[in-house]
Amino acid sequence: MADTQAAVKAPEAVGKPEKQPKSVRVVLLALMIAMMLAMMLAMLDNMIVGTAMPTIVGELGGLEHLSWVVTGYTLATAASTPVWGKLGDMFGRKGAFLSSIVIFLVGSALSGMAQNMGQLIGFRAVQGLGAGGLMVGVMAIIGDLIPPRERGKYQGMMAGVMALAMIGGPLVGGTITDNWGWRWTFYINLPLGAVALALVTAVLHLPKKRSKAGIDYLGVVLLTVGITSIVLVTTWGGSEYAWTSARIMELIGIGVAALVGFVFWQTRVAEPVLPLHIFRSRNFTLMSVIGFITGFVMFGATLFLPLYQQSVQGASATNSGLLLLPMLGAMLVTSMVAGRVTTNSGRYKVFPIVGGVLMIVGLYLLSTMDTGTTRLTSGIYMAVLGAGMGCLMQITMLVAQNSVQMKDMGVASSSTTLFRTLGSSFGVAIMGALFNHRVQDVMAERAGALGKNITEKSAQLDAASLAKLPAQAREAYQHAVSSGTHSAFLLGSVIAVLVLIASLFVKEVPLKGGPQKPAAEGGEGPAPLIDAV
Repeated sequence: MADTQAAVKAPEAVGKPEKQPKSVRVVLLALMIAMMLAMMLAMLDNMIVGTAMPTIVGELGGLEHLSWVVTGYTLATAASTPVWGKLGDMFGRKGAFLSSIVIFLVGSALSGMAQNMGQLIGFRAVQGLGAGGLMVGVMAIIGDLIPPRERGKYQGMMAGVMALAMIGGPLVGGTITDNWGWRWTFYINLPLGAVALALVTAVLHLPKKRSKAGIDYLGVVLLTVGITSIVLVTTWGGSEYAWTSARIMELIGIGVAALVGFVFWQTRVAEPVLPLHIFRSRNFTLMSVIGFITGFVMFGATLFLPLYQQSVQGASATNSGLLLLPMLGAMLVTSMVAGRVTTNSGRYKVFPIVGGVLMIVGLYLLSTMDTGTTRLTSGIYMAVLGAGMGCLMQITMLVAQNSVQMKDMGVASSSTTLFRTLGSSFGVAIMGALFNHRVQDVMAERAGALGKNITEKSAQLDAASLAKLPAQAREAYQHAVSSGTHSAFLLGSVIAVLVLIASLFVKEVPLKGGPQKPAAEGGEGPAPLIDAV
């Protein structure tokens, strides 16, 4: 490995990068495979669970807790993400990365053994703690090793992995649920994780770090309390408690106080968990907003589309995964095109704008679906949404990392990942609360006491169980789910307008490491590709 280190150094000037020796390219390829496997772990989990959720709830019960199976995971991910980023900066990325994989696998094993919804939510939170380090670890390591202009070459690979996970997740989840049982949707993570652990241990050799500075524990606590309080408000408001109830008002007060205290503390602590100076960059702030909304929309769509397909269109768990292919395939194609164009031209502003428009249109079209919508029509609608998300998935991280100095690469990666995770948490909570509220109202209107009993027990969500219901109750539930998805996607369409507005204000700054910004003219020059490997 010493020969590799000696062979790969940053060039003095920033022209066209020299072709790396074959041994270096082999090491880089192995490293990318290892990190992509880790990223796939995080991506696969939610995709698989989203498809299997109707069956899981059908066995364990508790429709009112449906959103929390995902929300508990994303809340834990959000709270741990900045901590993992700071740990990597302070003590070295390899140890933090390996630790996050182990914690994720422990949570996966426990989730597969859950006996009730409460246990499942708790074990999913353990998974989330590990997942917070998976995504930020991959992004930060790649950000350290590859300059932004060069990074476009690997963007297609990363997009391919994410699309493979998103396409394969529903397929694997549906197949496993139909044939082996939903518990294996969690156990499937274990062999993938073992391979990732072995590859990372063998290939990734980064210099060890040891910082005397302490972790900002108070900042972590304040951020966690603030996020948890606000998400509880969005989840419980209007369902468990009235919006004007004392409990909701208390949570709003606690959340606002914690977040204000967090911002105040970050300006005074020596080693802030989320340095506020990075938000002085307009592009970084805009990418944080766009990433938040993309997470909001994406995870809401992957949660409610399978429910609609299984309950209204009569698809099995496996088929509902297949029916998501138009959205995920369009996402893969547009993401790869965006990466290639960005690499060749260094231009990227057009993609957030186009992505925002397509996302708005796609979500609105999905909101028009009803009990008579065909699978072909819904597939076209999903493809429009997928194309929009594909324009945004990788560009947000690329532009955000390009907007900060190299010393802030870790916190920039963790912050961008944090906002996307927060978006998914808020999206699932808000869209889930709206969906559940609408389903209960329509069931009460159309099926009376029987409809209310069905939604309370939440045991009739899959197609096989619905077929056993009386015709009136089955038809009522299909209308209820259709109405619930209409409300959720219409809300998403309105929220997505913010993506378009934010994109219009993005300033197209030349990507570092490209010929537009020579080191001799004040640029930083490209980071060494494998200087630390």
